[in-house]
Amino acid sequence: MPNWNEVFIEIQTVQSQAQGQALNAQNVIRHKYLMALHTHTGRNVIAYYSGWLSKGNINLSEINDEDKNGFMTTIHKLDRSKGLDLILHTPGGGIAATQSLVNYLQKMFGRDIRAIVPQLAMSAGSILACCCKEIWMGKQSNLGPIDPHLRGIPAYGVVEEFERAVKEVKRGPALISIWQQIIGQYRPTFLGQCQNAIQWTNAFVEQQLAEGMFAGLPDARKRAKKATKALSDYKRNKSHERHFDAEECEKIGLAIRRLESDPTMQDLVLTVHHCYMNLLMNTTAFKIIENQNGIALCKHTQIPSGPIPGQRAEQAAQPLSPF
Repeated sequence: MPNWNEVFIEIQTVQSQAQGQALNAQNVIRHKYLMALHTHTGRNVIAYYSGWLSKGNINLSEINDEDKNGFMTTIHKLDRSKGLDLILHTPGGGIAATQSLVNYLQKMFGRDIRAIVPQLAMSAGSILACCCKEIWMGKQSNLGPIDPHLRGIPAYGVVEEFERAVKEVKRGPALISIWQQIIGQYRPTFLGQCQNAIQWTNAFVEQQLAEGMFAGLPDARKRAKKATKALSDYKRNKSHERHFDAEECEKIGLAIRRLESDPTMQDLVLTVHHCYMNLLMNTTAFKIIENQNGIALCKHTQIPSGPIPGQRAEQAAQPLSPF
């Protein structure tokens, strides 16, 4: 299995051998390994990659409604009877966009969707993974908590803080002025929005798990409720940045498959991952959605000076303001 540096060297070698020909080695190497993964599994492959780790503070790097255009582009002309392996590397995003994307993918492939997490699928990325029939993870892979955030503020934290304020004011009215300053920072209806976001997220994930990953099991609803609670437990998880490895995900009850159980698949998945990390670190790309045939929608931090050879479908974006 080539590591990150070996993939980078392979890209450089191919580029140097091109001898001035119109060739983009990034695309050539990436497409080679994507097709190899497709050949090994016999399933469609779509890679969904965000460059938030190497390009912080870029808007639209999260899951959003625009992503559906990329999935529509990459799913077009695929043989849907072969199912879908969805490779995820994302910080998460909005629950509305995630739910809409899940509904679309399931209309295209039914429940025959597997999530593959080479490194990180956090927040709404974890939700997306939970909507698949199983999740492939390696020793280096992590999911994250699914507790919703509104404008960067944890919804559970707001509700918990408000409930604490009510209790403390009842015990000691002298604390009213202190809590007024804290609670007064929240805009009207914000508490209700937080409560609704929690209910919406938990209900969606619980339903998806019960009807998908745990479908057919006699205790499917119970398993779904337990897993959803563990993933969204704000008090237990302490931070939205917490990382759940494969062992923890198994304890939560998720259907986890180990990449190490299939060495060939492990090698191919990690090599594909290194290809995308090279792309995101060494080019202007900050998000890409791509299938095994090289059909892709790729977003850039600036408009490229010319077309990128080998990229059959591409979208560029101007630099955007930070979150």
